[in-house]
Amino acid sequence: MTVSLSGQDNALVPRRLLAVFLAAAFLAPPAAAAGQTSLARRLSRALAVPHVAKSRSAAFAVDLVTGKPVYTRNLRLPLIPASNEKLAVTYACLLALGPSFRFQTDVLGEGELTGSLWRGDIVLKGYGDPTLSTLDLLNLASQLYAQGIRRIGGHIVADESYFDAKRSGPGWKSWFFMNESPPLSALTVDRARFQGRVTRNPALAAALSFRAALLRTGISVAGRALTGEADEAGAPLASIESVPLQQILTFMDHESDNFTAELLLKQLGASLSYQGTTATGASVIRQLLAEQEIPLAGVRIADGSGLSSLDRLTANALVSMLRASWLDEDLREILLSALPLAGRSGTLGTRMRGTAAAGRVRAKTGTLDEASALSGYAKRRYAFSVIQNGSPVSAFWARRAQDRFAAVLAAQ
Repeated sequence: MTVSLSGQDNALVPRRLLAVFLAAAFLAPPAAAAGQTSLARRLSRALAVPHVAKSRSAAFAVDLVTGKPVYTRNLRLPLIPASNEKLAVTYACLLALGPSFRFQTDVLGEGELTGSLWRGDIVLKGYGDPTLSTLDLLNLASQLYAQGIRRIGGHIVADESYFDAKRSGPGWKSWFFMNESPPLSALTVDRARFQGRVTRNPALAAALSFRAALLRTGISVAGRALTGEADEAGAPLASIESVPLQQILTFMDHESDNFTAELLLKQLGASLSYQGTTATGASVIRQLLAEQEIPLAGVRIADGSGLSSLDRLTANALVSMLRASWLDEDLREILLSALPLAGRSGTLGTRMRGTAAAGRVRAKTGTLDEASALSGYAKRRYAFSVIQNGSPVSAFWARRAQDRFAAVLAAQ
């Protein structure tokens, strides 16, 4: 700190008085620091709940403008993040794919058109669209009809080769498969619901559904529905695109949708490293975070949804991602709108009602038997993260601490 006095004024100030003035200027705590100390005490009290161990909890809050911490607890402690893992997926997708990215689904023809007869197979090829629906298949079938095709002499082939064939994520409890997420595939229609139930073979179900869509459109099919890979010489006949990625991310984060998160992770691998696998997608996220100088000590990305017991994040990494997104004018409002609003929407729709946080906090929730978390923004002024682990952790008390923490920040 520098104290500047004009030469004339300095001559009028006694030396002892000047010494006292300088000592006070250097030693007295600034008013802002005193305010932060008071805030930190209130945040600490907010986190004080039974059945949640301090040694297995972390919390971090920073001022979005200055980046200065207003509260820290175990900010570098690696913890199971539960669905806060989806924040890393969201941030990486916005960086690498962009909010306007759209998934594509194609129809390829292997053969030739003779009059109104397609002599050969028709291939439905998926590229990981988590929103693909029966209505979309009818659109594709209508495009074939518009080209004059009335009969298909060959088979309807479903190609899911853009991603690997693994249907679940690493480190998942066995019952998570089919219960917490339908089977993962690059070609899934209606989230793998077929004939009133979730199928274990989404690609075959997609072929059967497309065959039915063709018949409904007025195109007869001589062959069967089956799975396989498209020939490189296949002719493009029809195509459809998903809604923009921004809308998909909003759905994923508001509903904490595991299936969407896992497909997005594989999409990152396929788009940036030409391998549509969970492991490749995880490596891509680490690389993207490293490029943005997000602290990765203790961070382990195992899946996209946060269902994996192998995942580890730190409060430091989560808050760093949130602040980096905030400082990026192209991403700020997109990420904000993707997150549930306290007391209003998504997984926060019934939480923090009647508190200062209602309508002022946007955050991602996370819940497993052994983990609970809440990370996001308070009053467009603070970025924060609270992660609590246990064996198990009390979901009731963990959420109460998180909600009180967020409310204290929102009241500032």
